[in-house]
Amino acid sequence: MNRLMHSCRLRDAGPARWLLIIPIFALFVFQAGSADARGAPDSFADLAERLLPAVVNISTTQKVQRHAEGGQEGPQFQFPEGSPFRDFFDRFNRRQGDQPARRVTSLGSGFIIDKSGYVVTNNHVIDGADKVTVILHNGEKFDAEIVGKDKKTDLALLKVDPGEEKLTAVEFGASDKARVGDWVIAIGNPLGLGGTVTAGIISARGRDIRSGPYDDYIQTDAPINRGNSGGPLFDMKGAVMGINTAILSPSGGSIGIGFSVPANLAKNVIGQLREFGTTRRGWLGVQIQTVSPEIAESLGLESPRGALVAGVLKNSPAEAAGLKQGDVIVGFDEREVPESRKLPRMVAETNVGKDVGVKVWRDGKEVRLTVRLGELEKVDQASLTTRGSRKDSGDEASREIDALGLALSPITPELTAKYKIEEDMKGVVVTDVKKGSDAEERRLRPGDIVVEVGQEPVATPAEVAAQVEKAREKGRKVVLLLVDKDGDMRFIPIKIK
Repeated sequence: MNRLMHSCRLRDAGPARWLLIIPIFALFVFQAGSADARGAPDSFADLAERLLPAVVNISTTQKVQRHAEGGQEGPQFQFPEGSPFRDFFDRFNRRQGDQPARRVTSLGSGFIIDKSGYVVTNNHVIDGADKVTVILHNGEKFDAEIVGKDKKTDLALLKVDPGEEKLTAVEFGASDKARVGDWVIAIGNPLGLGGTVTAGIISARGRDIRSGPYDDYIQTDAPINRGNSGGPLFDMKGAVMGINTAILSPSGGSIGIGFSVPANLAKNVIGQLREFGTTRRGWLGVQIQTVSPEIAESLGLESPRGALVAGVLKNSPAEAAGLKQGDVIVGFDEREVPESRKLPRMVAETNVGKDVGVKVWRDGKEVRLTVRLGELEKVDQASLTTRGSRKDSGDEASREIDALGLALSPITPELTAKYKIEEDMKGVVVTDVKKGSDAEERRLRPGDIVVEVGQEPVATPAEVAAQVEKAREKGRKVVLLLVDKDGDMRFIPIKIK
């Protein structure tokens, strides 16, 4: 009877009963969906048990030579002539200087990628070491040979002879498939404690921490401390997503901001170290800078993208292919170049000698070129220059260009001596910068050389003024200057007043 009466009450309530049913159903769906999205495992124990044998501790030693008297380590004491303490501390300092070199030991982490004994770690873990020892999870120790190392990505490859020992190896995963929020675990040797497992998530991807030209770090909140360097960051399937390399911390301990070299980048570098003992990166031969919104507007680009070519090195693949100063590289090897910092890595990952299609923005339209890449490691950068010949400066006097907030002058012997300008330099010299102007905000200074305006060479202030007027006629609010600042060529956008 009660069951029947309850049924009747729901029917009598009609649509109103859904006011009770729908919120309960929605709450159930939300909770189930949240659990699925988080994907938190009940335990990491099975995964850790499987992976721990593949992670190694790395111990390095190196000799530190004590310096001669006056430069040795330790406190130095200076006393005036006649002081009763002087003779005592002179003898103390001499004894310090006579001591033999001492050995310094440091610890790090690594992981086995091949059962024959190949071990991956960070370059900074083994850099400068006289002896490298690999210590397995079971305590077995092996002397390691350095197969190759790469400072630009902070990676190194070691080799041990395992003898009868059966090694456990792990494989690199596809880090480009990793998503922010995915679970990861880090295994390493923090603070010399030995095999330690920590867990967290991928906090961000593509981080640039200004450690090198190929920065593309995975950021994680899995606790990483000193000694974790060179250790692996695993996904939930046991594939290596990254190599733990750096932390951001004011105290030196983990605050939940760690950085790992992504597996996709490491795979290529480690493969080259294994095959050649060194890296073999593609080389284009351009100096680039970021395309800011102002630069994009001055060049007629619909949005800031690509890499602006600030200079083309002589005798480089870029010069041979016809790339020019002022081009914006918007495509490379059938891939879009979203921003300038992506281009060096794209070039470096491309095979040496490959013919690559390059798409550039030039004179308001896209131009396609083909470049045969050189080998970066074989290039003597010091012997290369980006400077080309320019028009003679003529004899025109100084002139203020109010539209730019600059006072300009042809290059004269007096200015050459005053600002230490190189003899073959062409352009016009900045002699004054108006206070409060956009030029001042862009940090132009007297002594800077304006080489081009609107991507046209200039040799006199009159030519600068003419290029500014041309930009005005085209409806441009910004004009692009190519400026030599102490030998560094930079494109600088200046608002036209």
